[in-house]
Amino acid sequence: MEVCGVPATTTSAFSWTSSISPSSFHVSQPLSSKGGFKGFKIFCVIQDAQPQKMTISVTGATGFIGRRLVKRLHADNHSIKVLTRSKSQAQSIFPDREFPGIVIAEESDWKNCIQGSSAVVNLAGMPISTRWSPEIKKEIKQSRIKVTSKVVEAINELEEAMRPAVLVSATAVGYYGTSETQVFDEQSPSGSDYLAEVCREWESTALKVDNKVRLVRIRIGVALGRDGGALAKMIPIFMMFAGGPLGSGKQWFSWIHVDDLVSLIYEALQNPTYEGVINATAPNPVRLGEMCSHLGSVLGRPSWLPVPDLALKAVLGEGATVVLEGQRVLPAKAKELGFSFKYPYVKEALKAILS
Repeated sequence: MEVCGVPATTTSAFSWTSSISPSSFHVSQPLSSKGGFKGFKIFCVIQDAQPQKMTISVTGATGFIGRRLVKRLHADNHSIKVLTRSKSQAQSIFPDREFPGIVIAEESDWKNCIQGSSAVVNLAGMPISTRWSPEIKKEIKQSRIKVTSKVVEAINELEEAMRPAVLVSATAVGYYGTSETQVFDEQSPSGSDYLAEVCREWESTALKVDNKVRLVRIRIGVALGRDGGALAKMIPIFMMFAGGPLGSGKQWFSWIHVDDLVSLIYEALQNPTYEGVINATAPNPVRLGEMCSHLGSVLGRPSWLPVPDLALKAVLGEGATVVLEGQRVLPAKAKELGFSFKYPYVKEALKAILS
C-alpha cells in the first residue's frame, strides 16, 4: 500500500483511475494565514493493483514445459483449461485434489473451452529429443501443425467478442538452421534443414489466426530443467562417458532455464507489448563444450573424455542433430521489452536445477 500527498496547487496534470475510489483520499483543512487562503493538500491512499485473473486454455499442458506453466498459473489462481488428446493422462498429471478447478477437455470440447478463454497457449508437439525415423519425423511435424491448425480454426470461427485476446504459440530456434559462426536474432532468416522447415510450417499455421488476436510466437531454445527436456536425456549419456563434451564441443548451445521460459510465456499473456516473434533463449549462449564443462563441475564428474558422435547417433539416430549441431541465438526482443532473466548464465542455471 502506498500513501502519497499531492498539493492542490501542483501544476502538473494527473488523472484519476478506477483504482482510486472516493474513500481512498482525504482533503485536509485549508491552510490559512493572515494573508488569507493559501491552499490545501489532498492525501490519497492507493491500493496495490491486483493482477488480473485470466482464463487460459493450454495445449501441450502435459509436456515438460506445459506442466510447469500450469503449476505457475494455478498457483496464481488463474482459471486453466487443459486441452488434451488423453484425458486420463492429463488427470493423472493434474489430479483434482492438487489442482482443484482445472478443466480437462478432450478434442471435441476444445472449441467450447477456447470460447470461454481470455488467452490460449499452444505448446503441443511430439518431443524432438528422440530417435528419428521417417515416421517419427512426419509425426514431429504433423503433431505441431495439426494442433496449431485446430486451435486457430477454433478461434477464427468464434464471434469477435468471444475470441481470446491473445494466442501464445510455441515454435523453436531450429527455425534459424545451424551454424558455428553466425549470430541469430528475431530478424534473421530461416534455415534450410528439416527442423527449420518444421518451424516455418508451424509458424505459418499460427499466422492464420485472425489479425485482431494478438499473436506471440515464442521461438524456444533448449529448455533446461530437472524433470524433462534435453538435459534429462543428456545426463545419463554424460555419466557413461566420464563427462566430456558431446561431439566436437564447438557447436553453439542456445539454452533457457525452464523457469525463465515459463515467466516469459506468462509475461506474453499479460503484457500487450509482447507481440510477434520472441526468442526464448538466455542472453548468454555457450559452446556445448563449455556447457558440458559446467555440467561436469555440478555433477562432480571429470570433463575430459568426449562423448563420440556415434554414441549419440546410436541413442538418438538422426535426432542427434539437435545436440551435435546448434545455433547462437540471442533474445533481442525480450531484452528490448525489458524482460529480466533469473538465470542469465548456464552455470548458475545448472546449479539451481541439479543442486
